[in-house]
Amino acid sequence: MKSSKLLPVLLVSAALAIVIIGYIKTSKNKPLRLLPFYGVQKVDTILKSGRYTNDTVFHVVKDFSFINQEGKTISQKDFDGCIYVTDFFFTTCQSICPIMSTQMEKIAAAYKDNPSVKILSHTVDPESDSVAALAEYARLHHANATQWMFVTGNKKDLYDIARTGYYLNAEQGDGGPDDFIHTQNFALIDKEKHIRGYYDGTNEQEVDQLIKDIALLLQEYDVAN
Repeated sequence: MKSSKLLPVLLVSAALAIVIIGYIKTSKNKPLRLLPFYGVQKVDTILKSGRYTNDTVFHVVKDFSFINQEGKTISQKDFDGCIYVTDFFFTTCQSICPIMSTQMEKIAAAYKDNPSVKILSHTVDPESDSVAALAEYARLHHANATQWMFVTGNKKDLYDIARTGYYLNAEQGDGGPDDFIHTQNFALIDKEKHIRGYYDGTNEQEVDQLIKDIALLLQEYDVAN
């Protein structure tokens, strides 16, 4: 089984520059910090408010079409106006996936009353993970399909979005029969489909931080509005 590498660790190329906003707000009604943007492609200046100028270009997670545990086709439109956490797993995994899914349950529980926070879990084994298998796995993890979606689809499409959409795997591959992705990392996506954080889904402390960062990201939107 291949070990997965998180691409942001290797972001030394010009196409994937990481910009960290590490500023402190003086007003108690505003966030103490903004979350970073991953995959910034062009940066000009940062305003004193901590926001980027309008001509800053960020990586945007591209659209997709997958089938969830209820047999429904879902796309980015199902996440419009939402923050979401995403990961990649497979139902028969006996190593990191059960830990990841248990940790993801904590996130789901923390935001069960907030419809603007969702979870998207992709199978990396679509040949085995049918809609029925995903539905059973979702049931085992107490997942509400309106909040937490488990999806399957074309393997090439699933692997492509893992690599070029979420930057969750740095290894080369074409989604063919011998290709395999196995990563423990979660990605946090904002309402504009920008990547705002990476977290080890097997690490309880990092998942606790993710739960806090979701709250921080929600606060960013509250302040902006």
